[in-house]
Amino acid sequence: MTAYWKRSGQILQFLMRYRRDLAAPFAGEAATGADDRQRAQAFSEDLAALGPAFVKIGQLLSTHGDVLPAAWVERLESLQEDVAPVDFAQVRAVVEAELGVRLSHAFEAFDEQPLGSASLAQVHRAVLRGGHAVAVKVQRPGIQEQVRCDMDVLASLAGRLDRMTDAGRRIRFADAVLDMRRTLMAELDFRSEAENLERLRAYLEPYPELFVPEPHWSFTTARVLTMDLVEGDKVTTLGGIRRTERDFAPLAEALVRAYLDQAFVHGEIHADPHPGNIRVLADGRLGIFDAGMIAYLPPRRRSQLLKLLLAAVEGRGDDVVREAVSIGTRLEDFDEERYERGVAQLVARYAAHRTQRGLSEGRLMLELTRVSTQCGLRLPADLNLLGKTLFNLRHVCDCLEPGLDVRESVERHLESLIGRHLRQAFSPALLAGELLDAERLLFGLPRKLADALSLVAENRLQLRVVGLRESHLMENLQKIANRIAAGLVVAALLVASALVMRVPPTQASGYPLLATGLFIVAAVLGLCLVLSSLLRDRRSPPRQQRGPQ
Repeated sequence: MTAYWKRSGQILQFLMRYRRDLAAPFAGEAATGADDRQRAQAFSEDLAALGPAFVKIGQLLSTHGDVLPAAWVERLESLQEDVAPVDFAQVRAVVEAELGVRLSHAFEAFDEQPLGSASLAQVHRAVLRGGHAVAVKVQRPGIQEQVRCDMDVLASLAGRLDRMTDAGRRIRFADAVLDMRRTLMAELDFRSEAENLERLRAYLEPYPELFVPEPHWSFTTARVLTMDLVEGDKVTTLGGIRRTERDFAPLAEALVRAYLDQAFVHGEIHADPHPGNIRVLADGRLGIFDAGMIAYLPPRRRSQLLKLLLAAVEGRGDDVVREAVSIGTRLEDFDEERYERGVAQLVARYAAHRTQRGLSEGRLMLELTRVSTQCGLRLPADLNLLGKTLFNLRHVCDCLEPGLDVRESVERHLESLIGRHLRQAFSPALLAGELLDAERLLFGLPRKLADALSLVAENRLQLRVVGLRESHLMENLQKIANRIAAGLVVAALLVASALVMRVPPTQASGYPLLATGLFIVAAVLGLCLVLSSLLRDRRSPPRQQRGPQ
């Protein structure tokens, strides 16, 4: 418990230091210039100083364009996970405890120096018995307990902000913290990541240009993941000479199409395709690994996001507004006119940079979330994840082929996906389901109509309001009645004490006992009534309205 409160103080001190900067997006402010970049740099450094878990939290925060200023999101997107490696003795202990055998019995060779050291784990090169080269991802000791403690602190602070601030009621910080907690805990279970790798391999099978390593289940547990070794060059290190020898445009286009298929066909997004997780292999393929962060999209949400993204890419601002309102939640202070104007300017700016490396598709989605938040429209977190994925894809494509028109590739493939969705909507299976619903309605309608007419004919038709006695209305009415009664009692006691003040009573220290006693009782009751009003009365949450589904 002492560690919890100590950690709470550190995190609260960090949040208080940057409270004005964090409040800027909700006030519609957008600080720019060198000073803002310096503040963003200091923010990221202080965030990393809180520990490895907060490095990952910072990367997750970069997907929330509605929570942080734009310059800060850009800084967090480049936040590196390179941290000091764990001593090899600890790595050996974790691997042997998880696999249940000595390290030398499980592997023919195991490099002590890690290939990379990140906030949650570090990766070592190893060779299985039989000569197969693999990468072994080992979880950092004690990281699960640290993440749980940090997320408990953040959840407590987020709940208070939601209750006490307008920004909290608008954004729902507690929901954002809950999403981050789920993502982090899933990423800390390496068996889940191994399953993600297998599904990702199946999804990308139609794309021979892409390679996903296969996990080795015999050497995989919750804290140890063993998979094929991906050896190649980082996309950020490709020089001009290498590009003259090979055309990387087909690789970039295949990557874009594959990720759009993941989102809008399979309903799963590998939400972390940054350049550090992609390699150019010796055989010319792109190797994709680190599938710990996966977002899931239900069928209806896929269709909604597909229409919104296509409208944004084609520059149809009115359609973007309509689709965003339909999937979002309108708060009580939703300013529709301001929102339409802001989205129109955003989409127009995107269209103006069509032939330049300006506002990308991912940045457009993140900016759309920011504008929505400022105008009182809360969009689902799925849109942030889609925007972050597209933003990272744009960066990778620029590294592979700087002159590639990514926007044209995205628009062309989105149009083909629209056609696929239409064909699926008229598939025999879906049509059969609709026919069954129609059959149920057709055969059940006469009986329901006959029952309703019988009730009307017999004068037994009743309209009942369910839940009124259990509603907040009755509770609030009782509070009002109780406080009125308490106020009358307090007033009566004050009047009574004043009337008996002149009656010759028993005195103590020169004060009449009865009048003083009545006055003290009235003062205590009055003070309790005032404190109850100040502490227990809560302002009703803003009215929220979901868009038409």
